[in-house]
Amino acid sequence: MTLREIDAAVRMEGLALRGAFHPAPGDGAPENCGTLLLLGPDEPGFWTLFSSSPEYLDGNPDPMDRWSKRVIGGLAKRLGGTAVFPSDGPPYPSFFAWAQASGEAFASPPGLLVHTRAGLLISYRGAISLPRKLPLLPRAASPCAACPQPCRTACPVEALGSGAHYDVDACQRHLRSPQGAECRTEGCLVRRACPASAQMQRPPAQAAFHMASFMEHWSPETGGTS
Repeated sequence: MTLREIDAAVRMEGLALRGAFHPAPGDGAPENCGTLLLLGPDEPGFWTLFSSSPEYLDGNPDPMDRWSKRVIGGLAKRLGGTAVFPSDGPPYPSFFAWAQASGEAFASPPGLLVHTRAGLLISYRGAISLPRKLPLLPRAASPCAACPQPCRTACPVEALGSGAHYDVDACQRHLRSPQGAECRTEGCLVRRACPASAQMQRPPAQAAFHMASFMEHWSPETGGTS
């Protein structure tokens, strides 16, 4: 099975292949991994599929993580591999490093990962470790090189933009203010400003879902996670 065939198969489940590489020693991949596949939501249609899933509708915590484990776990079994998730740990899998090793994701001016096709709206729901080495697709180029980089000035409180530091407290306090309503309901202005994400924009319900999850784990009294 080729990577293009795998991409077609995972898209049937609401996901997309967002990178693949052959891990080297020290990459933190599972033992005996020949090819590591990185999977993310197939935007912009992902939300329609996910919001009708049993995990979203049952009212229990962590619906997207539970959906990811069911769907990616099933795909891994069909492909003869092992599923890996960002929440596995500690120690936690090195998804940030894996994304860059795939040759499809890069450091962006704000310091976030930017994907050659998904832009700053890239996210990874999980990975699949395959024992065999599949032929890889040609490496891509960063979309930032020829971009006017509106992401640098999109954040109204300058929590993101310089790439040197993400001011989480400033971001969270803005989200909780009346001025942060657009970010709460439409999603991060920095991510949405990315021209490479133009075809990936999420519906308001999905953006609000992710923002609510982000806000849930921060304490306004002390900062950081509650």
